[in-house]
Amino acid sequence: MNNITFPLRKLFILHVFIIVLSNYAVQIPFTVFGLHTTWGAFTYPFIFITTDLTVRLYGATMARKVIFVAMIPALILSYIVGTIFESGNYQGLGALSVFSIFVFRIALASFGAYVLGQIADILVFSRLRKLRQWWIAPSASSVAGNLLDTFAFFFIAFYQTTDAFMAAHWIELAWFDYFVKILACLMIFIPIYGVMLSLIARYILKKPLAELTAV
Repeated sequence: MNNITFPLRKLFILHVFIIVLSNYAVQIPFTVFGLHTTWGAFTYPFIFITTDLTVRLYGATMARKVIFVAMIPALILSYIVGTIFESGNYQGLGALSVFSIFVFRIALASFGAYVLGQIADILVFSRLRKLRQWWIAPSASSVAGNLLDTFAFFFIAFYQTTDAFMAAHWIELAWFDYFVKILACLMIFIPIYGVMLSLIARYILKKPLAELTAV
């Protein structure tokens, strides 16, 4: 990471933070309108904004580098935080002395799904980034990336898991989480992406927004 600029370092830290937070939040299910979901559905879409900003500002090659560098720290920290706060409840530092297959599967699922989802996101985004309508690329890449990421994650983490509720409802959880993520992306996160892109262009890169959508 020595050759990565300061703004890119911030994006790297943001990647790790969102992954760890989401892996904690996905352990906490709740029901809305009779459907099961998790709090992770509301935190993880931020990672796609971070990835798309990285591609927009630094290109697909650098975005992939950030993803692969962030994987291991995110995996380790996710297991530590998930073990200490398993199922959303504080277990104490002593919980780290006992290996938790439930938490490890969540961390491992996040590792695999993160890579698959982000690579899909980058592939779609990099092919659409030059369109004059800046919102098309992040919208399309979020739809594709979240689909692959969500179902890969829930299958690896909760298929025949030791948690009876998660084992019984993982497909339902995956579909509803995907729906929530897409709805949140289109209504909340894409506008946030536009604001962040505009602020970075104006105050950090000192460039008009139109120049970023042309490269």
